[in-house]
Amino acid sequence: MDKSLIRNFSIIAHIDHGKSTLADRILEITGTVERSHKGTQLLDDMDLEKERGITIKASMVRINYRSKKHGGDFIFNLIDTPGHVDFTYEVSKSLAACEGAILVVDAGQGIEAQTVANFYLAMENNLQIIPVINKIDLNSADVARVKKQIVNVLGFREDDIILASAKESIGIEEILDRIIEVIPAPSGENIDALKALVFDCRYDKFKGVVVFVRIVEGEITPLTQLKMMHSGTNYKIEELGVFNLKYSAVDSLTCGEVGYFTANIRDPREIIIGDTITDAKNPCSEPLAGYKTHKPLVFCGIYPVNPGDFPELRDAMDKLKLSDASFVFEPENSQSFGSGFRCGFLGLLHMEIVQERLEREYNLNLILTVPNVVYKVKTVTDEIIEVDTPAKLPAPQDIQEAQEPYVKLLMIIPVENIEAVCDFAKSRRGTFQSNEYLGEDRVKIIFSMPLSEIIVDFYDRIKSLTRGYGSLDYEFNDYLPTKLVKLDILINGVVCDAFSSLMSKEKATFKAHALVSKLKELIPRQLFEVAIQAAIGSQIIASEKVRSVGKHVTAKCYGGDITRKRKLWEQQKQGKKRLKQFGKVEIPQEAFLEVLKI
Repeated sequence: MDKSLIRNFSIIAHIDHGKSTLADRILEITGTVERSHKGTQLLDDMDLEKERGITIKASMVRINYRSKKHGGDFIFNLIDTPGHVDFTYEVSKSLAACEGAILVVDAGQGIEAQTVANFYLAMENNLQIIPVINKIDLNSADVARVKKQIVNVLGFREDDIILASAKESIGIEEILDRIIEVIPAPSGENIDALKALVFDCRYDKFKGVVVFVRIVEGEITPLTQLKMMHSGTNYKIEELGVFNLKYSAVDSLTCGEVGYFTANIRDPREIIIGDTITDAKNPCSEPLAGYKTHKPLVFCGIYPVNPGDFPELRDAMDKLKLSDASFVFEPENSQSFGSGFRCGFLGLLHMEIVQERLEREYNLNLILTVPNVVYKVKTVTDEIIEVDTPAKLPAPQDIQEAQEPYVKLLMIIPVENIEAVCDFAKSRRGTFQSNEYLGEDRVKIIFSMPLSEIIVDFYDRIKSLTRGYGSLDYEFNDYLPTKLVKLDILINGVVCDAFSSLMSKEKATFKAHALVSKLKELIPRQLFEVAIQAAIGSQIIASEKVRSVGKHVTAKCYGGDITRKRKLWEQQKQGKKRLKQFGKVEIPQEAFLEVLKI
């Protein structure tokens, strides 16, 4: 294959700016799919992606395009990427396999936080960027304003910007021709030693692990003996091919091409995303740089409702990690739930999506504990401990200093909402850093803020305050000192470790009252009184009681001496006292899910 006819590119944008619709139109116009195909978002193949209308996982497809303007048959390798801040890792690993990117901006919404973040991500990878203003057919489109934003904020010339409507197929051919003109052909030579990047994987129940690779140098044939440079494992290829909405076998993959191979790999843990593949008989001298690892920012415990499902949960997580390398987990035991896993996520949406995928794709019924961030604790012996679960926090007398993660928070909001958003950010312990006006009606604000204040409902509240026009992006900044406490919830004097959480001392009292009030609503009444308490150490800071169910034990007494009723009431009193000592409080699963929202 002549590599001068190959173009590898991604589509990047803020969430809901039309990436997947643009990918659909490109597939239609190039003849990769019939124009009469049913359904939309062809590259969003998960039910979850279609239901929510968001891209969760980067998808790759090979396209054959005959250009009228430039003459010749070109091969495009297109990667559609997610837009939400929680899936930045999917974007970064996709960009590593490309030479260029199409940056899509909504003609009505203009530049949003993830637009800026993905632009700089592409610049870091030295990619050629093609700016596209999408949805120009909408009544709300303000093309002149958005053009001005792109020129002033991102530094493009006005002539660089393509006007398009993916829905109405406007400007698609111009985008395809611009890809040929602007995005360079891949570098490298076929005669060099094989060097290929593993940029994605997926699990197929018939083929086993399908490994997607970008050939940087050299050539792969079905007879090539492959070697993973990180693990040192050798593999014999069973199927070599390219993906054009279905698996298609080929005789070879040459320098610059993107394709897949299978090698009867049944254990997902054998493959590492970002690994370098080479020829076992003629290896390259050094591996590719791989990816900058994204450390999980949010941690929680995941347990099966039925303890017997633990082996199935472990297998499901291994397979899920194959397609989501940013998801990490390790085994953990809980007094309340038994065996499970401590899991790390890039954000709360990421956590929610992983839970739904595990439950849907692998038919599991799961319980999640309260999410926490990772704190650093310096003990009196100068030992630094990373604390991602309340159980790991040392006793207060053993702590010399505690630190919590802070992030640099970038928000792009309408000018009229500045005061409300800044007040809200400060109430979440945020510190104002800077602001910059993006035209007459939008402003970019930067805050320094504890990550623990962002992970639950911050994004939803910003959307509410700005009537849906606000957007945000954040990146880890540093660890700063904090007064860290462990808040325990006691049910009838017994600590329920599923509800334990770590937090700043100044937020503890408010959170404690909110938790016990919510649990009072959610825990059903028992035959005995249930005391719900929130405590820091031995100090109770909030308390509520769930009244016992009243049973009319004297209903059978139709008269006679009052002592008969008193005797029955005394027996009932003693029975409830015994129940309170030995009875088990039934906590419904909804209680655990509702507590996550507080």
